[in-house]
Amino acid sequence: MTAPTPSQTVGPFFGFALPFEGDSNAMAGESGLAIRIEGQVLDGAGNPVNDALVEAAQGDQFARCRTDAEGAYHMTVRKPVTADGAPCLGITVFARGLLRHLSTRMYFPDEDRANREDRVLQMVDESRRHTLVAQAEGDILHFDIRLQGEAETVFFAL
Repeated sequence: MTAPTPSQTVGPFFGFALPFEGDSNAMAGESGLAIRIEGQVLDGAGNPVNDALVEAAQGDQFARCRTDAEGAYHMTVRKPVTADGAPCLGITVFARGLLRHLSTRMYFPDEDRANREDRVLQMVDESRRHTLVAQAEGDILHFDIRLQGEAETVFFAL
């Protein structure tokens, strides 16, 4: 019998392999105001996923954070500038039980008009679009990622 390969196993593999101390993350590039994003990764029963890895990328920036015991993550990014469609971040989620990562987007709540006209958001059923738009809480954007169940985040097959 042979040992399982990584594609056959279900992690978590993330904590020891992160290339930065203390699960911090970096904001790349020189322009734009820093925006803090906070949220939780939740399973189908609404319980926190305490060993997921969340990545956000757009243009020249990339941030990543693993979740803590409450399933919480946080990162600092710049709001992207786009020529086509609403500003958004590509979000990738790695978690136990997933043999493949999940891909979604996070749109900004202060871009209502651009969000209404965004071609990707238009492909999502109107009743589920809210799962892709962060919520403003003072100077912080809150973006929960629900892997299954009621209010499941919309994920995209890439």
